[in-house]
Amino acid sequence: MYSEWASLSAQISANSCGAQCFSVLNKFPASAGREVVISVVKQLGTNLGITQNAEPSHLVKDEEVKWCMDVICFGLSLPLQEHETIKDCVNVYCEWLTALHPQPRISVPKPICEDANLYARQIINHFHNLFVPRQGESSDTIKRQAVLCHRVLRTLQQTAQISQHMDRQTWDTLLLFLLAINEILLAPPTVKDDVGDQLCERVLSVLFEVWLLACVRCFPSPSLWKTLQESCAMWRHRVALVDQWNRVNLALTARLLEFSYGPDFTQLKIADEDSQLIPAGMSNDCVAQTWYRFLRMIGNPTALCSPHIISKSSHFVQWALTHEKGAETHQHPCLQMLPQIFLNAIRGISSQVDAFLALPSIGAELRPTLSVARPKCNSILHLFGEWLFEAAHIGGDTWLQNRKRQACEASKRPSSMIMENRKGSISLSQPNSLNDPSSLPPTLTIDKYESGRAEAIGTLCKIFCAKKTGEEILPVYLARFYMALQQCLKITESKECDETLASILLHSADLFRLDLDGINVLLPGYIAALEIVLPDKDLKLKTQATAINRTELRRSAINILLSIMVLPLHYHTLPIRNLTSDSSEKQLTFIQLKSRLMNILMNALQVETDAQNTHMLLGGLLLCVQDAVTFEECELSGNEHLSGAGGQNHEDNLLSSACSERSASLVSGTVSFGGQTTAMSSRDTASAHEYPSLTISDDISVDFTHDFESIASYDNAHALFVRATYLVCHRLISSWKTDLNVSLAALELLSGLARLHIRETDSLVKIVEPSQNLTIISTDALECKRAVKWICDYICYQCSRPPPAHSKDLHSTIVAAFQCTAAWLMQHPYLLQDKDCLQTVLEVVELGISGTKSQSKNGDLPKFKDEKELKPASMRVRDAAENLLTIILEQVGYFPSECGPESISSLLDELALMKHCTLPSGDGAVGVYNAEQAISKFKYFVTENSTILALLEEPLGNDQDPQPTVTLLIRGPFGRHAWTMQLRHLPRSKSGIKYHAANPGRPIPLNDITQRPECEQKNFPEGVDKVQPCVADYSIPTIEQIREQYGSSIISDIEAMLENQSIHEKLAWAESDNSVDSLSHAQECVPPTVCHEFHAARLFLSHFGFLNFEIRNPNNPVESLGTPPQRPLIVLDTKTSAFAADLDKLDKLSARTHDTVYVFYVKTGQTSAQQIIGNMTEDQSYDSHFANMLQTLGWPVQVSDHSGWTGFVNNSWSLKGTSEQPERTQQSNVPSEINYNGAQRVLYWADVSSEIAFVVPNAWNMRYNSEMDSCSLSSTSSEQSTASNVWTRAEDTGPMKSKPRNLSLELDTGNRNKEPVPPTRRKGTVSKPALLAQAPAKIFLVWLESFEDYLNFPVEDLLAYARTGEELQSMQMPRAADCHVIFVHSLQSGLLRVKLLGPPGRMSFATPLVDGMVLSRRVVGNLVRQTALNISRRRRLDNESYQPPHVRRRLKVQDIVQKYKMDLSEAELLAHLFQRSI
Repeated sequence: MYSEWASLSAQISANSCGAQCFSVLNKFPASAGREVVISVVKQLGTNLGITQNAEPSHLVKDEEVKWCMDVICFGLSLPLQEHETIKDCVNVYCEWLTALHPQPRISVPKPICEDANLYARQIINHFHNLFVPRQGESSDTIKRQAVLCHRVLRTLQQTAQISQHMDRQTWDTLLLFLLAINEILLAPPTVKDDVGDQLCERVLSVLFEVWLLACVRCFPSPSLWKTLQESCAMWRHRVALVDQWNRVNLALTARLLEFSYGPDFTQLKIADEDSQLIPAGMSNDCVAQTWYRFLRMIGNPTALCSPHIISKSSHFVQWALTHEKGAETHQHPCLQMLPQIFLNAIRGISSQVDAFLALPSIGAELRPTLSVARPKCNSILHLFGEWLFEAAHIGGDTWLQNRKRQACEASKRPSSMIMENRKGSISLSQPNSLNDPSSLPPTLTIDKYESGRAEAIGTLCKIFCAKKTGEEILPVYLARFYMALQQCLKITESKECDETLASILLHSADLFRLDLDGINVLLPGYIAALEIVLPDKDLKLKTQATAINRTELRRSAINILLSIMVLPLHYHTLPIRNLTSDSSEKQLTFIQLKSRLMNILMNALQVETDAQNTHMLLGGLLLCVQDAVTFEECELSGNEHLSGAGGQNHEDNLLSSACSERSASLVSGTVSFGGQTTAMSSRDTASAHEYPSLTISDDISVDFTHDFESIASYDNAHALFVRATYLVCHRLISSWKTDLNVSLAALELLSGLARLHIRETDSLVKIVEPSQNLTIISTDALECKRAVKWICDYICYQCSRPPPAHSKDLHSTIVAAFQCTAAWLMQHPYLLQDKDCLQTVLEVVELGISGTKSQSKNGDLPKFKDEKELKPASMRVRDAAENLLTIILEQVGYFPSECGPESISSLLDELALMKHCTLPSGDGAVGVYNAEQAISKFKYFVTENSTILALLEEPLGNDQDPQPTVTLLIRGPFGRHAWTMQLRHLPRSKSGIKYHAANPGRPIPLNDITQRPECEQKNFPEGVDKVQPCVADYSIPTIEQIREQYGSSIISDIEAMLENQSIHEKLAWAESDNSVDSLSHAQECVPPTVCHEFHAARLFLSHFGFLNFEIRNPNNPVESLGTPPQRPLIVLDTKTSAFAADLDKLDKLSARTHDTVYVFYVKTGQTSAQQIIGNMTEDQSYDSHFANMLQTLGWPVQVSDHSGWTGFVNNSWSLKGTSEQPERTQQSNVPSEINYNGAQRVLYWADVSSEIAFVVPNAWNMRYNSEMDSCSLSSTSSEQSTASNVWTRAEDTGPMKSKPRNLSLELDTGNRNKEPVPPTRRKGTVSKPALLAQAPAKIFLVWLESFEDYLNFPVEDLLAYARTGEELQSMQMPRAADCHVIFVHSLQSGLLRVKLLGPPGRMSFATPLVDGMVLSRRVVGNLVRQTALNISRRRRLDNESYQPPHVRRRLKVQDIVQKYKMDLSEAELLAHLFQRSI
């Protein structure tokens, strides 16, 4: 940099040597000179105004001033015993230097004021004598000398700051003086408490601060800069040099960043005193020039690792030659600080790198957000790369091999040559022994520089991890970086985690997510490092100067693990090249690393104690199992396709692992379970709602080599499933049960595992059906049973914890465990055919509903339900248990129904049924045009205060036999169900056989008229008198008793009636004998006319026990039917016009949760909502993988034919063919493969308990939302009361005082006194406001072309496109801070990088996706969907007053009961049953 400029080092040496010769008094004896100095200086000092008022100087001529200066110059060199005299000399010169000030002191001689610069230069040179160390002085005198030196330095610095008259020559003299005193104080080896040790920091700070000031006032010449660089090389054994160098560099860097990157760039925060180092008037160009020169001031910091080079000066050689026992120069004790100095230097460089990357200061978060405006990696490496690469190699193989060559080159450096010129009297030729590492003292061995090396490699990792999307890094830098990493990642024999390894892991969390060319060559090294750090519970860190947080270290290691988990299956048998080994050596393949990665993951999960780390590992575990399962499915699909099996389509109907819900309903075969063999019959799969394939089959080669086949058997998907299930269940019970987030993550993982259909290696079931190309399912039944047992045990343990432990978090885990149990039972319905498993599950359900088990231990007598007190853990727990019970009874093995997964309710309502109804007149449902007319044909009853029964007594159109028929619509908490029932006296198989011959072939009757004998009719058998009467026989009174009670007149009337009846009967017999219809006349029998009039509703209610009015309180005979909740049946008045509207609102309340995910595509550099929305038009291009991902999220459905959740509340849950949405405009400018904005199509997915819609908004959504808002404003006030029930649970449901225990396990008894009090919500929530500030979560899925664009994603602006219609019903509009955003970025390798943003709540982030995870395209749809569902579930769990869908429906039913109930007596109810509907 300054090679063509001359150094001023010789001038400094000359000034240092000649300072003693400036005074003429040196020609005289020292005692004589001392006497003169004392006399002259004492007189001069009295005029300064220190002890008395200042007086004008008597020195008026130049000769007089120069003579006095000769005296003062000699006085400054006096021994320190003459402290007062030296002090007076210092005071005089300091006062005279004010001549350069704007206002000189009065005591300054006139000649000095007239030519201030000339005299100032002489004074500055004379000051050199003061700083010369005195030999053999005591510590007190040295401290006095230091005080005087401080005074001089302060005066010189002040003069430089305020002087306006200093010329270039004076500035050069001042800078050379500062260099000279630093040289004389700092160049010798450090001696503790000498004057150099005491003044070290001060003289350096004054040198640098005055130098910065000179850069503004009079920029130093290149020769001065070269001299400064050479001098600093002589002082590198001083700790203060590097500290002051770092201080000035950071201050300059802060100013440099301000004007280089603008005010939006993250400001570098430094201390206020450091920020004042930079003079105010320094221009931007001056800052840049000064910054670069200061950066290169101390040379290459790696020279600090070579004591031979640092000690290659005359001062060290002189010390070695004069040492008593003889020593080498590099053995001086002060050099023991070199490792710390080296570390400080590298830390200073690292701080500057952090500043350019806009990283926060040391001690902030480990993985901060990088600035978008940061410079490119190449630019930073141009500045610091050479030093960092060399520092990273220290102690490595390359360093050890080249050490001798580096030592030889160091002796030829320009600084060494100059030192020889400056100190030519001493030879610097070093013997070969100095280059021998064995000659170094133990404190200077190369391993002592480990901390600096770790800092250097960590800084390099930070630089390369700052690579932007699409940024190119020079291959030479990549190669050097990979070589450095490979050497630093070498594991020692002790298997310890040293500081270098820890630094790499801490700072390279993103290294495998950035599309770095050739980064995978480091994969074996990183895996070896992870094997040391993650599986060790008590990790031993071998550190020297840096404190490392073990939790953060493990977290960073887990991030690396999550970014490489999918690589083995992604690259298959692709070999991994070794950077250094011979090519003939057998190379590793990616698939061979899979088992090692799985072991790391499992072992890490087994020993991890931090909640966040465990959460990340659980997400990674589900990713591994999911990816393995999907990979094996795709492999099998490829094999079947290539072998031409039956000419099947390659895109066959392989069920996606995470979304398949049909489980055993699609299986034909036998499963051995619990000692029983159960035949699993295949159901009719001809439904029009088959589950489509949601799996992307990447281009997977099926020609696997022997390497894949030789992998250990535990490495397949089935082994992973078994191992993961066992490990997670075990840790959930043993150590995770007290942590909310970890418990939820573990239960989410178990739910995800339940949905996987694992292909076992030894027994594979293949079913080929006309409607199913190929179905694969074979699960380990015992493992599934064990998993359900463990989850149930977890619920039991949580419920049994003492009352102080029962909290909102505890109950949230119990609710999540019930949901997890439901997932296992739905996917594995055969579990309920096992007696033990069924009993375990039902006991847990009973525990959740009632709070206790009927049989706490085996062998105990069961406690009946009317003897138990109903005390569930909480209302939420009871609701979850009821939901599980309903799923067991109604859905397990039957979902999806023939209606498809879009609905768990019947798709029939009153209007649809009436269209198929056949009236007695045969004219069909003529006149039924709307819902109100259809409802009028039904009779409505309510049972258990939670279920509405709608009874239609008219037969449907497909009825062939005139039988008592009733069509029943059941609306309960868990949906709407339709049934048609007939009262038949014979089964259909027998009653359908009829004889239709015209001549039945009846024999001819006998016409003989027999004589009817006269006989006395007896009312009782003959032996009745012999039977001993009982009390019941006397319940019928005799004639005598009636006569006594009612009188003889009544008996007379009865006798008259009997006589008249006898006469009428005789006349009737006589008439029949003479009629043509008598037996004496031949006439064929004809069947009676078919009866079409039945009171089918009465028959149904009677047969099913709803009319058992005898169930009353026997102690209260006056009670007729009891209060409405106690009545077995409540009649509803359907004549009110609002009844149909309320019934429709009930049908609009889904029995499942519903969520919406909004999908956006962001092109590179897009930051506005209009640009992002504009991507969804036909003329825009997009990544084809984006469209493929959409297909894996859900099933495309037509909104007009869809009866489930559509993403818009106004057209969801409508029956097919009766869609109520307004006419939509045709969308012709959106590609069909991404046209899922909700206008015509939407992506939909559902299971038994939840629905989710994926909407891809475009400009239509904004217009539609605006229209819906305007339409909803008028009706908002009327519906506000019912809408508030969505997110809050009412404390009571109206004037009713009690609620029945619906869907619980108890049997109602007649003894009402034993009826337990239903549970109510805890008193702690009574005071909560009715309006809860928590709306449904907004979830965005964003595809990024450039990963950095996530920093500027306009969430707030895009909320206007993400509306469902529920916002007006909720208590507040959604905020951007409450939104969850899942960013997906496509890497060049074909993998996908995930970034998660969301509110900072305790339960915000759900699994399986984890921030920073790298996915395969095979599983992205499944994992994104599961994460979105789990985010929504967690948000509901976090709201203690959230009402599950079945509770909302139950409350709506109770609201209908209160509005339309008819208080009928027993007689009025029976009469109502005999009335026909209108």
